[in-house]
Amino acid sequence: MSRCCAVAVLVLVLAGGWRPCGADVGDFAPCLQFFYKSWPPKGLSGTPICQRYENQYRYATLYSRPRRSPWFSGYLYAVPAGKRPTASWKFEPQLAYPGADGNMIPFPPGPLDQNVVESQAVEPDYINSTFSRGHLNPSLHHHSREDRYATFTLTNVVPQKAGSNDGPWELLEQNVNNTLEAYCLGEAYIVTGIIPYQNDDRWLKNHRVALPEYMWSAYCCSRFNSSLPEELKETFPTFAAIGRNDRNSTEEIVPVDQTAKKQFRGYDVRRMPLETLELYLKERFNTVVNVFYEQCSGSN
Repeated sequence: MSRCCAVAVLVLVLAGGWRPCGADVGDFAPCLQFFYKSWPPKGLSGTPICQRYENQYRYATLYSRPRRSPWFSGYLYAVPAGKRPTASWKFEPQLAYPGADGNMIPFPPGPLDQNVVESQAVEPDYINSTFSRGHLNPSLHHHSREDRYATFTLTNVVPQKAGSNDGPWELLEQNVNNTLEAYCLGEAYIVTGIIPYQNDDRWLKNHRVALPEYMWSAYCCSRFNSSLPEELKETFPTFAAIGRNDRNSTEEIVPVDQTAKKQFRGYDVRRMPLETLELYLKERFNTVVNVFYEQCSGSN
């Protein structure tokens, strides 16, 4: 057994989550089923994570180690069941120790392992900050208890203002849920990600976790009801949105509704075709970004 694997085993034993060593980081190959046509988004660089919980892959995340936050998470939508689970925040041991088990595990009580602290966001990063933990893959979009619990890992969240998380962005997640439940007859693939600030990165209080200026999301429905209401005909097979995470951002990408409630004003969400989203991503990342294979054109 390698030294890093041995250390990882010790960490996991202390955390009550030991399993044989095996990595699920660095390659999307084990979890391509969460992307349309097994085709992950192209154009962004980072660390692929096949998010594994209780020995099953649940979704996929492209993680930024320098930012200690994800670029995007991709997952299969399922009609939700039951109440939102109580948060039990987890981390990815394989980011800290390359030979570690790939199952996400809850943060153990007591002092945090320094390798874990250096490799990813940890709970103290968010405590006493002015940001909430914003899911990219929300528990709302899943059916099973296990899939919903698996969304509560800090590699799946970004610093998100409450005005967004509890307001227009939450409404977007609910609208997507209602639309896909009612009209998507096949598999629905969702990718949700972030847009960084144009110039200088901004950070949480301790300069460890980078802040997104915007959040974005897009879905691809592989087969849908042909009898769509008129107002939804442009939202299939795919649709997208960008939401503000900084109420002081300019309005070129997402205009501000000045009539919105004060606590939500400046955190607006703009719905748009997938092609428009990809143009904004290209502009901000200075590279071509493709979210779905052939823009989901093979659906239906």
